[in-house]
Amino acid sequence: MPEEYYNILIKLAKKAMSKGEVPVSAIIVNNNKVIAKSSNSRQKKYDVCNHAEINVIKKASKKNKDWRLNNCDLYVTLKPCSMCESIIKQSRIKNVYYLLDKPTEKKEYNKTSFEKQNISTQEKQYSRYLKAFFQKKRDKI
Repeated sequence: MPEEYYNILIKLAKKAMSKGEVPVSAIIVNNNKVIAKSSNSRQKKYDVCNHAEINVIKKASKKNKDWRLNNCDLYVTLKPCSMCESIIKQSRIKNVYYLLDKPTEKKEYNKTSFEKQNISTQEKQYSRYLKAFFQKKRDKI
């Protein structure tokens, strides 16, 4: 099966490259059946989030009518970046299989500064909202 999956991925990557996209592609498999496939579309859609892995997760989630992809496996041509890794973990995908590691000369951009704001009134107010939201969810279970 994996060889068949990677043949699909290579075709998708080639198609993405012909459109000027980075040739990365991904598929999601559930019970040995491909339920979603996609490739990068950042350039075409002008969307920094449109990596192949995120695109395919959205498609599989829509098809399953659930954002949880617990029993699914992700096959991808290139090892996922840190953004995609986080999304993959959030979607609860069981296994990730990839063909190539990222080239060592490929660096992720890290020029953004993150700074926690210390505004106690709003911080306390928001903290109460967040706790109440999750408490309500737990109470329904």
